[in-house]
Amino acid sequence: MLRSQQKFLLLLVVGILILLSVLLLDGGSETIVVRKPKNKTSQKSNKKPMKLPDPKQKYFISPGVFCQHKSKEFRMGVRLENYWVLYNYFQANLDFKCNETITYTTHGDFTFFDNLEPLLQRWKGPLSLAVYAPGSDFDKTIRAMQFYRECTGSTLVKDYVSVHIYFPLGDFPHKVPTQKSINEMPVDCSIVPEYDESFMTYRKERDMVYPVNVARNVARETAQTYFVFPSDIELYPSPGLIPNFLKMIANDSSYKGSRRVYVSSIFEIEKDHQLPNTKNEVIELLKNKTMIFFHAKICPSCHKVPFQKEWLTSEIADGMNTTAMAKRHGEFNHWEPIYIGTNNEPWYDERLSWEGRSDKMTQAYKLCLLDYEFHILDNSFLIHRPGIKLFNDIKHLVENKRVASQNFFLRNTVVPEVNKEYGTRTECKMFR
Repeated sequence: MLRSQQKFLLLLVVGILILLSVLLLDGGSETIVVRKPKNKTSQKSNKKPMKLPDPKQKYFISPGVFCQHKSKEFRMGVRLENYWVLYNYFQANLDFKCNETITYTTHGDFTFFDNLEPLLQRWKGPLSLAVYAPGSDFDKTIRAMQFYRECTGSTLVKDYVSVHIYFPLGDFPHKVPTQKSINEMPVDCSIVPEYDESFMTYRKERDMVYPVNVARNVARETAQTYFVFPSDIELYPSPGLIPNFLKMIANDSSYKGSRRVYVSSIFEIEKDHQLPNTKNEVIELLKNKTMIFFHAKICPSCHKVPFQKEWLTSEIADGMNTTAMAKRHGEFNHWEPIYIGTNNEPWYDERLSWEGRSDKMTQAYKLCLLDYEFHILDNSFLIHRPGIKLFNDIKHLVENKRVASQNFFLRNTVVPEVNKEYGTRTECKMFR
């Protein structure tokens, strides 16, 4: 009891210190040294500020289903007694009604920011991004995000992306600018943040794990919209998905906010190849083997969508529809679907790390225990950033002590907890 009280007091003191540091720092050039651009100018959004929706008004989703507006305000807090989160630290310029669009919720670190514009060129909607930035990674995160907001000649990132930054209490950045000041800082557009997978971040230098599910949950819960699309930052959606999906839902009297989610098929494509925009183009690229189904050469069962053959052969019509309804049973009981859903779905277990693998599996297992329906969308697909991965590319990631340790934790702690809370079903499996 005494130990838990001491832990609580320590966290309280640390939280107060962090709060004071955030509130008191002026966030000027002493915090992040940048120079005013000489030859290039920052980009300003062409969009006019919209009137904020009424938070008390109910907005139509589908017959019998309504939602209420959710504002995006800056706030701070502690998660899992270990991670400090700056919610909406960078705020998107545009606001949307809860029924007006879908929020793409994703995560990563500053080395993945080059995916944002190609993703948004196809998505054309809000994106909620949770960024892990311990120690000196925080400073690089700020600089990189400012560049993509101000210096690329496009306003996509500035208009659509809201950024939430988190880090361990034990790896607090040297200085944290106030949320207000980061929008007033000058930006040097001549310094291009060029990073790749080999770049040695603060996290990699210290062999720190990536708490991926903290990021997934932060990105989801801060979304303004009723529908969310939890996905990876390197997966680019098919154009026109948002209006076609919302039109389908608005005309579906059977939806009623029931336990169902909407699944997109996922593919990989050869490096340096142009991405397809339509299902017809996808089918042609599959035929000539320029594209393959996602992780077909790494873990085919993990992302194999039920009724694949039916999806490929179904009649291609305008708009959006579903080709089939599936359950996570039988050969698909280890499937990790990527889907459009809502925040009514179970949250991800924040104790699991990306390095330990199987980090999304428990959430999919919960959906099975809740008897969710997985509706397969016909004209919706995701394409991984060009470049087909082989098992040898990730072999070192799946054969390590952290995987064994996390599997032990899943078997002996997480799954028993889930079964106690959600019950069991003989057709739902967590392990092979």
